[in-house]
Amino acid sequence: MDLVVGGGVVGLSIAWRLARAGRTVTVVDPAPASGASHAAAGMLAPVSEVTYTEEPLLRLGLASLRRWPSFAAELLAESGVELDYRVDGTLDVAFGTDDLAALDELAAFMDKLGLPVERLTGRECRRLEPMLAPSVRGGLLAPQDAWVDPRRVTTALLAALSKLRVPVIRARATELLREGEAVKGVRLAPREAGPYQEVLEADRVILAAGVWSGELAGVPVRPVKGQIMRLHSPTPLLTRCVRGTVHGASVYLVPRGDGELVVGATQEELGFDTRVTAGGVYELLRDARELVPGVTELELADVVAGLRPSTPDNVPLIGPWQGLTLATGHHRGGVLLAPLTAALVAGEEGELAELCSPGRYA
Repeated sequence: MDLVVGGGVVGLSIAWRLARAGRTVTVVDPAPASGASHAAAGMLAPVSEVTYTEEPLLRLGLASLRRWPSFAAELLAESGVELDYRVDGTLDVAFGTDDLAALDELAAFMDKLGLPVERLTGRECRRLEPMLAPSVRGGLLAPQDAWVDPRRVTTALLAALSKLRVPVIRARATELLREGEAVKGVRLAPREAGPYQEVLEADRVILAAGVWSGELAGVPVRPVKGQIMRLHSPTPLLTRCVRGTVHGASVYLVPRGDGELVVGATQEELGFDTRVTAGGVYELLRDARELVPGVTELELADVVAGLRPSTPDNVPLIGPWQGLTLATGHHRGGVLLAPLTAALVAGEEGELAELCSPGRYA
């Protein structure tokens, strides 16, 4: 039996992939789909999020993006849950002269990498998205970037697992149980059903517990807090993802098919703090208003704070580690990398396995 510890989008995707392949699988999580996956915006944007020092992460992201069309279609067919999966691209915009120069440098870097992007003037940006601020000086369009609603994805995964009769045990794993060098199960915290701790045995334990992975297995994963808000409008303001740098901070706006507009996200090194703060809300609205002035007229529907599981190099940890299998440390890319992570855990995509091997921190 495979035991997946963690019920976010990564853990659920792994369990679904293994169960479809005929494996016996059990998932353990005290509150499935309620952590970072619940807070995430769902951008599938390896091109527009590329940075100068994260080319391995880019390779992983592009490989996973190629898997998303079939992943989404199969999940919809098996669960009956519409994912709001969209492929209209990401528009990265610039304001001042310095912003424009930085965008030009990024465009040149993308060109060297052979990435499909289109350089746009400010007028061309506003032609694509008329609600953009008049101060937009130019932009980059990454037409192959996509996005999805992570809350619908996890709902669909839970429904698909239910149809496959995969148990999802709502409990917290407190300890890894070892036999020699191998991890052969976990101990669970006491539940309402009884006063005693329960032990679950498995042939393989797959740790996909996000920021809690460090506490269980001592892996180099730390929490990075992100506050994110959801606005609602009867008429969508945007047709594609828009992002930009405002006051030195990155901000993005992700439209949903039902009129929701997701605005995110702060990046705060505050440990396991999940408080929503007035300052975080203010910063998000202030910066989003610079991009799209009309956001201040929208209804504020939801504000949450999530904890991204981050590694020192921002590349996830996927593969063998001290007697178990890791699938954690996805930082901002958990939703994007979920299909690829499931494939790696299932033994596919071997040529990419070295990029995210936990052995680099052995």
